[in-house]
Amino acid sequence: MIEILGLSGSLRAESFNSALLRAATELAPSGARIEHASIRDIPLYDGDVERDGIPKSVLALKERVVASDALLIATPEYNNSIPGVAKNVIDWLSRPVSDIARVFGGRVVGVIGASPSSRGTALAQIAWLPVLRVLGTRPWFGMPFYLPNAGKAFAGDGRLVEESDRERLRKYVAGFVEYAALMRGAS
Repeated sequence: MIEILGLSGSLRAESFNSALLRAATELAPSGARIEHASIRDIPLYDGDVERDGIPKSVLALKERVVASDALLIATPEYNNSIPGVAKNVIDWLSRPVSDIARVFGGRVVGVIGASPSSRGTALAQIAWLPVLRVLGTRPWFGMPFYLPNAGKAFAGDGRLVEESDRERLRKYVAGFVEYAALMRGAS
């Protein structure tokens, strides 16, 4: 079983990216499970807080990342880049620096995203690349998944409406799972 931890880079209750993660979970192939982790309890990074001890919510999330085979980030795009709350989570997970290899080193990471804009989250996904590189992850580049016009893409119950979008997401998740399995075998 390939265990994937999904993180939505949004705090909104009705987040398009949380809905996208739920859709990815629904469309995951057999042999894979996507579990969602909330970022709501992660405080803003503060070196003084770190000096006094890593917050329990950060430690718990770190261990969930470590226990997974892969990390799937559903990123919004704010001002053509990474949303601050999502980057803040990754910054906390990389503390202390001596823990980066344990948490991120060689970890398979995929980035998807939904946005109300007409171009999706292409620029945010590109902005994630230097962050993922410096952490030593193994990003999956098999195919991009940007969901534009997200306000129209989901039904009232949060379900991805268009079959073509569902099929693209199904293919993305299948490829991501295949890559995670391949990398797990290579480790």
